[in-house]
Amino acid sequence: MKFCKWKSCTLALASSLALAGALPAHAGNTGVAFVHGTGSQTNAAKDYWTQEMIDSVRQGLPNQSLYVVVNCDFNQYMWASAAGGCLADQLHRFIVNNDITDLVVETHSNGGNVIRWIMSNPTQDSRFPAIIRAIRWVNALAPSSLGTPLADAAISGNAFESSVGWLLGFKNDAVRQQQVSWMANYNNTMLYGTAGRPALPKPFHSVVGTDVNSSPFDGDSYCGGYAENVGLEVTQGWLNSCSDGFLECTSQSGAGSRWFYDKDRTNGAEPLSHNQSRRKCFGLDVILRNDI
Repeated sequence: MKFCKWKSCTLALASSLALAGALPAHAGNTGVAFVHGTGSQTNAAKDYWTQEMIDSVRQGLPNQSLYVVVNCDFNQYMWASAAGGCLADQLHRFIVNNDITDLVVETHSNGGNVIRWIMSNPTQDSRFPAIIRAIRWVNALAPSSLGTPLADAAISGNAFESSVGWLLGFKNDAVRQQQVSWMANYNNTMLYGTAGRPALPKPFHSVVGTDVNSSPFDGDSYCGGYAENVGLEVTQGWLNSCSDGFLECTSQSGAGSRWFYDKDRTNGAEPLSHNQSRRKCFGLDVILRNDI
């Protein structure tokens, strides 16, 4: 047993009590939020992410019950009450009800624009500051930060519209928003995180999908849905060589910082199509789990 003189023990005790007094009564909780992309969702756990993806990622939480799957109408402009307002409501309620002080946000595609709207405009809504304070970082999976030529094609109503309708929807406000020139305007005026603009208040890390595999003889083509990957192979023909079938790599890398290109971290150096980057494919779920 180690002994100390009365004075040194007293000083040590006083120091410990002072430190304890400086700490909060409780440290709060870590949570994770899953924020979907374009579309009006009522059961995003089943229809967008799949429960197996969610269940795998949330294993990284100290308390695996502290997660929320957002369901909003992201067919609207990002600032609409049904989009950004809905996202703010669901995140704020989750944060307050569960004493979340450390929130990791997993978002996909256009969901990255909606969360950037909140992070870029803290004075627009009384709920935004609390959400921003709680966020540790955003993991943006294939975010449409600079828009996509496919949105331009859908809005123009040319023959290609029928090919992208299943992917984007037809001429809704979210599709209009993701036109390349429109996103350039938003990025230059109301959103943070892109080149030449103020930094976002919390880190925004993008995962970039670089290609699409759809060979019927390659088992990897079936992860996330074979028909969807075939469709993305078709739409990829309208994009440059580095794309996930919906977004070019430059758009995905356009805001915040690039975390990694798919092939740099996935099992077997497999690419992630736009559909696969929201599913349990090639170890993506484990990468996200270990990041919590």
